[in-house]
Amino acid sequence: MFDLTGKTAVITGAGSGIGAAIARLFAQRGAAVVAVDRDPGSAASTTAGINATGGRATAQTCDVADPAAVGALFAALGSNGRVDILVNNAGIAHVGTIEQTTPEDFDRLYRVNVVGVYLCARAAIPLMLRQERGVILNMASIASLIGLPDRFAYSMTKGAVLTMTRSIAVDYMKRGIRCNCICPARIHTPFVDGYLARNYPGREAEMMQTLSDYQPIGRMGLPEEVASLALYLCSDEAAFVTGQAYPLDGGVTAV
Repeated sequence: MFDLTGKTAVITGAGSGIGAAIARLFAQRGAAVVAVDRDPGSAASTTAGINATGGRATAQTCDVADPAAVGALFAALGSNGRVDILVNNAGIAHVGTIEQTTPEDFDRLYRVNVVGVYLCARAAIPLMLRQERGVILNMASIASLIGLPDRFAYSMTKGAVLTMTRSIAVDYMKRGIRCNCICPARIHTPFVDGYLARNYPGREAEMMQTLSDYQPIGRMGLPEEVASLALYLCSDEAAFVTGQAYPLDGGVTAV
């Protein structure tokens, strides 16, 4: 089950955290992985680890908010082969209410989290239509399902990702393309560690516990757990699933 042999999977934000975990798992299941990241060193690190363990991966540098860069990336991918799976994982965060969100903050999050998903999906869909099949998986958030304090701009972008997911699913379900999204709660990634070190020096352990306690299950999720759900949704075993938003939240939306 969950065999991706013969498929090419393009994963954005694959340089670390959730994206890197998805890239590693997909490669283990036989996919040829294209690890896309704005930081060339991070993308190269992910692919080096995959190739060293017998997988197949190539690194691509791309700012998903740049239309020309995205267009060039997918033009090259289309001329050289297939794009069977697109995982729109690249994204950035912001903490603050609407009063604490400047127009510059708002625009920055919109460009990466919303426009980036739009540009990559828009570039991938013609290739998938040519193949008469494909899967798009977007990374949303529980912030797209419920209200979270101090996450105004971030929640706005993830709400847009969820509705884009459903729109793509409806428009292309009869043409062989499925589209779903995952809505995680807090996931323990290097971003979390960096955030705590910058904002709570000397109190990292205390704040880590606070962040963990937010999930009723008592901990943050792991990137590998998100990757496991991503594998299912991008595999043929999920052929009957499209237009859905899957919470992966440790019980947050259940209570």
